[in-house]
Amino acid sequence: MMMAHSVLYTRELPGGGYVSIEAIPQDAAAFRARVAVERRTDPLRRAGHEPPVVADLAGDSRADIYGELYRIASDNVAVSAALQRWQARHRK
Repeated sequence: MMMAHSVLYTRELPGGGYVSIEAIPQDAAAFRARVAVERRTDPLRRAGHEPPVVADLAGDSRADIYGELYRIASDNVAVSAALQRWQARHRK
């Protein structure tokens, strides 16, 4: 059975949408979390689409990983830069 991601942090973005830090369940003792950016302002348009994951880290300490991801998620400039890097990696 697959467990859901647990949201550790979320905030609205100035232009709409939101950014979140999500813990990713895993069997190993290491902690893993990611930053996702939902750009769609209309919740109906979000259905069936996974938001871009702009950062994904794993490590031994939840505090260290969360701190690193929080620095991205809490800063509009860092979110924008991470989203631009994600878009560059996913261009067809």
